[in-house]
Amino acid sequence: MLGHETATAAPGTARTTGRDEVFQVEEHGIDPIPDAERHGSAKDVFWLWFGSNLTFTYVINGALAVAFGLSFWQATAVVVIGGLAFLAIGAAGLSGVRTGTATLVVSRAAFGRRGNWPAGLLNWIVGIGYTVVNTVVGTLALEAFLADLGWSGGHAPRALALTVTLTLTFAVALWGHATVQFAERWMAYVLAVGFAALVVLVLPGADTSAPAAAPGAQAWSLAFVVVLAGPFSYLPMPADYTRYLPRTTSLKAVTRSAALGGFLSSVALGVAGAAAATRADMTDAVAGTQSLLPGWFQPLFLALVLGGSVTNSIITLYSSSLNLQVLGIPWSRARAIVISAAVTAAGSLGALFLTDFTTSLLSFLSLLIIVFAPWGGVFLADMVLRRCAYDSAGLHADAGGPYWYRSGWHPAGLTALLAGLVFSALTCDSELWTGPLVAPLGGADLTLLGAAVSALVYVLLARGHVTPHRP
Repeated sequence: MLGHETATAAPGTARTTGRDEVFQVEEHGIDPIPDAERHGSAKDVFWLWFGSNLTFTYVINGALAVAFGLSFWQATAVVVIGGLAFLAIGAAGLSGVRTGTATLVVSRAAFGRRGNWPAGLLNWIVGIGYTVVNTVVGTLALEAFLADLGWSGGHAPRALALTVTLTLTFAVALWGHATVQFAERWMAYVLAVGFAALVVLVLPGADTSAPAAAPGAQAWSLAFVVVLAGPFSYLPMPADYTRYLPRTTSLKAVTRSAALGGFLSSVALGVAGAAAATRADMTDAVAGTQSLLPGWFQPLFLALVLGGSVTNSIITLYSSSLNLQVLGIPWSRARAIVISAAVTAAGSLGALFLTDFTTSLLSFLSLLIIVFAPWGGVFLADMVLRRCAYDSAGLHADAGGPYWYRSGWHPAGLTALLAGLVFSALTCDSELWTGPLVAPLGGADLTLLGAAVSALVYVLLARGHVTPHRP
């Protein structure tokens, strides 16, 4: 039985099957998408990841790499390597094509029906946190635009800017999958032109000289953590956007399209951020970048920052509604998204009115990897062991079935996840938490290796009894 996972019509109304149309509320949630209702192609995944990553957050990431002590070319190398992480995001989307359901449903195979719940909750919390980050960036950009128009001072302009940013994000995410795909594609067309102009204006004049002192292990490790936080935060989402693709879709094409889309936008903007940091004070990244631009382009720049934050927040907010269904919220996807939107609004209010945003952003990005790296390691290792072949019906079984394990808990997956979390926590260096192994390691932050630790432990524990599903 699927329980709350099955899309249902309101009492007294007939359910229209196959509705995944632009500007129509999507009826499916995490229930498997029937073959007859699947549509689209791998190029849709390219536009989704390309558009959603045309966000100013990557400019901030590139700037932070330079702020840690790296040169322009060293920061560029880190940004490029970080962009390659989208290969893992593309590969994780294969499970959606095979099962027709969301990523955090598929991860039940790795952690068990009940064991998936704690990891799902952690992923929902951190996913909402990333939505808050992008919402705040867009709000600050719109507030700056209002100041240019002569409205500044007090909390009113910022409150209005936050309301507009949240409304744009919520409206698209509420409509659902088809509208999300449509909005990401068309916003990508506009944002790509604008951000290309930004790169052309910022890149020339970058200081490419070597830093006065060679960066140490701490500088390199922190730069990698910040740059990789973005791609790693997507690991619980890829199948959410491939579950409508026909089963005949080329799996290689899905991986290639997603990886290329995320790589192109994240690397271009990350390099622009590194260049800007060599020319201006990027403590306030929006203001610092704006100071490098000609007057005629500055209003367009603020619009780009707002648009980029909205495109990224749309996909994280949409996925959060599916995640809540995974956690057991007995509501439709459209109703569940109201919870995520409310929490996002509350978090954004706190970040904008109660704390220093720059410090909060750095601390948040540093802590992201503690959760996403180990979870991603287990999920990807499980997918490889199973060759991405799952029992789709078994993923939704309430009790019993192939993924029930020991009373709904998979000891191998949870042990591996715990091992990775402990390793990441011990080696994390952030404003909010410094692990006891950081000092002995010379200040290096090795939280990224939590993925390798959890993957290795899982393979050692699960190899032999975790095998591909054979109908």
